[in-house]
Amino acid sequence: MANLPGPERNPEERAQDGEMQKILMSAIDALPEHFRTVFVLRAVQGLSVEETAETLDLNQETVKTRLFRARALLQRSILERTDPALAHALPFPATRCDRVVDKVMRQIGVKTSA
Repeated sequence: MANLPGPERNPEERAQDGEMQKILMSAIDALPEHFRTVFVLRAVQGLSVEETAETLDLNQETVKTRLFRARALLQRSILERTDPALAHALPFPATRCDRVVDKVMRQIGVKTSA
């Protein structure tokens, strides 16, 4: 995992970082133990597939499969927690929508009323 952002970020960015970290930690904690263990060893601790397999007494293919499934579960969990907030964080104003629709319609040769 990458290092946490430095203090040069503004207070709002640091607050957002903190919220994202809470969401991520909660999602990791909610993983089934066999996925969480592999994910932490590989993604957080930086162990190789071989080292993780040896540490957990698993074959390498099992480590790869568990990491893949852990990532999929994390992605789903994080999206479930953040999707509702994205609508507010990344608004798409109606005026912009109108401009986009107008441009597309002109490109395909349909005259608009605007």
